[in-house]
Amino acid sequence: MERDRLTAFTDGVIAVIITIMVLELKAPHGTSLSALAAQWPSFLSYLLSFVYVAIYWNNHHHFFQLTPVVNGAILWANLHLLFWLSLVPFATSWVGENGVAAGPAAVYGVVLLMCAIAFYIMERVIVAAQGEGSPLEKAIGRDLKGKLSPLLYLSGVALAFVAPAVSYALYALVALMWLVPDRRVEKVMAGG
Repeated sequence: MERDRLTAFTDGVIAVIITIMVLELKAPHGTSLSALAAQWPSFLSYLLSFVYVAIYWNNHHHFFQLTPVVNGAILWANLHLLFWLSLVPFATSWVGENGVAAGPAAVYGVVLLMCAIAFYIMERVIVAAQGEGSPLEKAIGRDLKGKLSPLLYLSGVALAFVAPAVSYALYALVALMWLVPDRRVEKVMAGG
């Protein structure tokens, strides 16, 4: 199977995920700025989640530039990733409705952790399908951000029951790490 069907399906699912998240944003009750300010937990959770979904979409796009052919294992690994990404709107909504609370902070972190694990599994399945020394394997390299992210998510989940605000700070830190442009795929594609 060619990658185009897989990437088109993934693009569609991610578009639905973002649509669900934005539809969860509720208009304030009232016309004052204070009524709008009361919605800050919802907006901040949406913003962080949008950034995460965008990061996954961006990295997915890059990975599949180096993956011209997909097999059944890659399809299932991709669906596994999409399953966990599809839970982001639920976790986002719960955080938005409850602000800085332990349960939502922990669940949000677990969803982010599972997305990271699912992406790692997909990465490894693609590399295994391509064989030793594959272009994707070269592009990934040591993958320090990929190894550090799950540790920060686990720390955030553990801290959620003591200091939920610190959990959210850790989740935001991981997002900021991944916002820094990652040129590994482009370097491999350019022959570097």
